[in-house]
Amino acid sequence: MRSGTRPAAAADTWWLPRGVVALRVRIFEKVNGDHTVTLPNATHGPEVFERVYAHPAVDGRSAGAGLSDLFWYWLAPGPEVHQEHLEPGERYEDVAAATRRMLVGGSADLAEAATRAFARVLDTVPDTRVSLVRLRDLVMPAWAEFCYELVFKEPCPPRVRDLITGHAEDVISALKCTGLRHPRRRARLTAYLRDRVAAGDVPHALPATLSPAEQVHYLQGTMFNTAVVQLSEATAHVLLALARHPDVQRRAAEDSGDDDRYLAHVLDETMRLYPLFGIAHRITTGEVPLDEDTVLPAGSVVCFSYPGYHATGYDRPDAFDPDRWAALSAKDAHHIPFGVAANRPCPAWRLSPLVMRAAVREVLRRFRLDSTASHTRSIPHRAPCLLVPRGLPVRPRRLEALRSFVRVRDGVEDVTRGVRQLVLGTAMVLHARHQRLATRYFAGQPAGGCPVAHPGDARAGGAPTEHEPAAGPPPPRPERDQPPAHCPASAHPTERRRD
Repeated sequence: MRSGTRPAAAADTWWLPRGVVALRVRIFEKVNGDHTVTLPNATHGPEVFERVYAHPAVDGRSAGAGLSDLFWYWLAPGPEVHQEHLEPGERYEDVAAATRRMLVGGSADLAEAATRAFARVLDTVPDTRVSLVRLRDLVMPAWAEFCYELVFKEPCPPRVRDLITGHAEDVISALKCTGLRHPRRRARLTAYLRDRVAAGDVPHALPATLSPAEQVHYLQGTMFNTAVVQLSEATAHVLLALARHPDVQRRAAEDSGDDDRYLAHVLDETMRLYPLFGIAHRITTGEVPLDEDTVLPAGSVVCFSYPGYHATGYDRPDAFDPDRWAALSAKDAHHIPFGVAANRPCPAWRLSPLVMRAAVREVLRRFRLDSTASHTRSIPHRAPCLLVPRGLPVRPRRLEALRSFVRVRDGVEDVTRGVRQLVLGTAMVLHARHQRLATRYFAGQPAGGCPVAHPGDARAGGAPTEHEPAAGPPPPRPERDQPPAHCPASAHPTERRRD
């Protein structure tokens, strides 16, 4: 089968994956209501995107957005203390400072820790034959070990690595709608972390504004969910891009300079073309002008499209071209893989590129990568790839047969997976709307205190989860599932014209 030929099994249903994805997008748009602004758009381009994203009134995280119920559902347990979803205030500042303390370290030490973690995982891959792997599955245990060492300052036991990996895989599979949530699987990691926190085994100062139960959920959500998942996804993207572009891979493998300049360009281009976030939603806490005539009132939901923004301001924006960064500065380009400095950038903005380069170097030192699988931003197929050990004599016919198998299987899975995502995604949307974790949490806050810093235990008025259910039946559903009336986000997020 020639490269680019559609597998016969999928030939008659080529339209199905795209149609299913489009239908899923419409379903998820409806979750947030009909009054949502997405930037950039046909009217407001990248300059408006930048200005609004950095506006001080675009700082609400969860209160008042219908999509928050869905994200809280996916991230449970403890979404109310997840750093990405805390409202502005003392608790956010306390939590952010704790995260920065855990991520600090010398460049050489951090790179060495990542290299060790990947070496242990790659040692399990045979070096006498070609292996077919899913790149995300391959790298996630390594990042689980790495993050464990950041938190506990000790080697990660295999049993705990499996707990962390199982939890992270469950979260990301639910987020991509390729599988349902398994709360009991997540609860096993919660129980382990609860014991370690109670025993005083964490050598970092945990956020003092959080109760012991909330500290456990903070660790689980920030360090062993978001950190592990995003490092794994980003690394899988980089390795798959290298596998699909042999010339780029060859140059990256030969890039032995101390500054890894070309490999850094590969990372920049990968994160431009395949950003980890599709949409980041924020809630306005004050009026925000879009242009001279249009103002967003407080309580508006603004969705920032990273792929849309990253596609502006470039020649051939759809092409994978690391060389464009040789004459282009990331800080001057439409390129925000870690968010913007004025609105809570990713706390790992310095650490992530450093340790990812070390990880990719270790993979390229051992293997040549080859893949005919598709490459999309969400990589729901977990990045199928052939690992060819360096120095192994390659049998061209055997390798081509394996490449054809990857191509055909990817096409077939693309169809069946799309249908599964539609069914499971719809089921989880409905379940999340029934549980209303974010809505119920903010409904229990004091009048006039939304957004609010809630320093008490999550079980004292916090968001109920499957692990810590609310006593008695759930509270009555607010009319039409609207936020409580005292919350600024109860205003419809519509645009209005200045007089």
